[in-house]
Formats: sequence, structure tokens, C-alpha cells
Amino acid sequence: MKTTKDYLLAVESSCDETAASVVKGERRIISNVVSSQIDIHSCFGGVVPELASRHHIVNIVPVIREALNRANSLDKDFQGFSNLKGIAVSSGPGLVGSLMIGLQTVKGMCLATGLPLVGINHLEAHLEAIYAVQIESTEDLLEDLPPIIQSPYVALLVSGGHTLLINVKERGRYNVVGGTRDDAAGEAYDKVAKMLGLGYPGGVVIDKLAREGNPRAINFPRALPGRKHRDFSFSGLKTAVRRHLQQNGVPKSGIELNDLCSSFQEAVVDVLIQKAAFAMEDEKATTLVLAGGVAANSRLRERAAQLARERGWRVAFPPLSLCTDNAAMVAVAGARRFNEGRFSDLSLDAVCRSLPGNDM
Repeated sequence: MKTTKDYLLAVESSCDETAASVVKGERRIISNVVSSQIDIHSCFGGVVPELASRHHIVNIVPVIREALNRANSLDKDFQGFSNLKGIAVSSGPGLVGSLMIGLQTVKGMCLATGLPLVGINHLEAHLEAIYAVQIESTEDLLEDLPPIIQSPYVALLVSGGHTLLINVKERGRYNVVGGTRDDAAGEAYDKVAKMLGLGYPGGVVIDKLAREGNPRAINFPRALPGRKHRDFSFSGLKTAVRRHLQQNGVPKSGIELNDLCSSFQEAVVDVLIQKAAFAMEDEKATTLVLAGGVAANSRLRERAAQLARERGWRVAFPPLSLCTDNAAMVAVAGARRFNEGRFSDLSLDAVCRSLPGNDM
């Protein structure tokens, strides 16, 4: 039977999500499977690396199998490995044990099948999520793809491990123009949520409570103000919340808790939006793209849209399902790299810390 090798499989395991996805061409996502470990880590208030690695070992083969089966259910032209042109995998940054599970699994599949290996920077994958088109039905496969976001643009990449401002000169060419000096924004959300006894992950819960609160109720600090600073700092804000709780006690529910969450969230979002605006002006950009898990935050999206309206800029966000860690973003980044002939060999190793644009 004649097969069309226009599909690429991708695997993501950089932290506590085991994920696999199949992309058709460069942008059509025909399956995207994510196995979450939130229930496992929530009682600890954060990710326990050793537990994450162990559960990746259990989950990775079933997740890959499910991604392949879903792709075949949606697109009958897809027949599994015989249609694949290559396999992409996140190779860093992330937790080294988690990364190694995905990396070694994909290396084994490439060795067994002879398929090319494409190593992907996890942060670059977050940036590529904006190009993905999720296919929901067989009819969608026949539709024309929407136009891609035109570069150059500024990306605000905000997650549990990173807070970065990136000048995207063109796809695959990046210049980091700002970053965090201590805690990432998502990490600050999780730590404040832990102080408040709200569980893990904290971002979704705080965002929900903040919608019912007064963002001006408590005057929390905004670190590194002014145009000369493009970097972020959230450790002082976290300390300010702790001191407030020591002096006033931990609110259990109601208006007081909502006001605290709203005031904390506004302090985070104020800084993110102000720094993004400075970067947009300095880089002479007209498009702002949000990426990463915190890009799902409703207040950040609202303020980014407001900023764009006021300045005559364009703002773009990935779908909520592609903000948090997933393999679809890895698949899109991998398909582009494959078509550029940028492959990795089987000596590819996990890298705990790296920035987008640095080949690994």
C-alpha cells in the first residue's frame, strides 16, 4: 500500500506531563494526548522530580500509542509508523530525569525504525504553539490553514519555570531581551497558593478567586520599575505576601481571600504588561504573542488585549490547551525543523537549562 510520509510524531516529558502528538504537514495537529500528574504532586505543593520520572516510565508508551490511535481515527490516511517522516522530542530545559524518559524512548523508536530524530528546545516549542492548528474532524483536514503570525514580533513567555521577553526575528531566530532574576511568575503563583492553602497548581485557583476580588485592596510591590529594566523579579512580591499573612493571618474564604488573590495577581500582571510594553516599543514591534502556562491566565490575556487596543498593536495567544506543557507544540516545532533538514543524532542528551535558539 502506498503511504504518504507527511506526518511527524512528537513526545514531551520535560516536567510532570507525559504527552504525545501527531502533526500532519507543519501545522495540522491531528492528535494531542496529555497525561497529567497533578493528583500525584498536589499533596506536596509542587512537582517531586523522582515521582515525576517514575510516572513518565509508566505512562509514556500508553500515551504514544493513544496519540497514534487517535491520529488514525481522525485521518484514515495515517497508518502509524509507516507514515511517519520523523520523531521529535523535548530535550530541555526541564527536569533531567523526566527529560531522559522521553528522550530515551524516542531514541529507541528511531533506532528501531530508522526514522530521523529531531531534538526540540522546550521553550522554542512554547513559542511555536501559536502556529498550531488543532484539527477536530475529518472535514477540518480539507480546510485552508489560517495565515501564520508574521514576524518580527515580541513574545512574552511565562510559565512555572521561566519568565522571558523574546524578540522573534523570524521563526527559529530568537533574541532574549529580558528574563527573571529569581522566581518565575508561575512559580510565584504556586508558592503563594501554597501559603494560602489553595493546593497545587496555584495559578488556576488564584485566577478564579481573583475575578471576584478588588485588585487595589492591598498595595503589593512591583519590582524593577522603569524603562531601564527589562528583567523581572517576583521573590520580593512573594515575601510581601508572606509578611502580609504573618501580620493579618491567612484568610480562609470570602471577600478577604478574593481581594488578596486579586491584589497579588494584579501585581504580577502589572509587571508583565509593563515590561512587555517597553520591549515592544524598544524593538519597534507591532505584534505581542503570549506563550507558556501563565498565558492561560484570564487577567493577563485581558490586560494584553487592552494594551494592544490602546497602542494599535496586535496581540495573539495560543489556545488554552496549548499554553501548558503539551506535545503538539513540540510537533509543530519539530515539523519545521525537519523540513529545514535540521536533525539530531542519537548522542542527543538532555539539557536542564537552555534558552530558545540554542541548538542542543
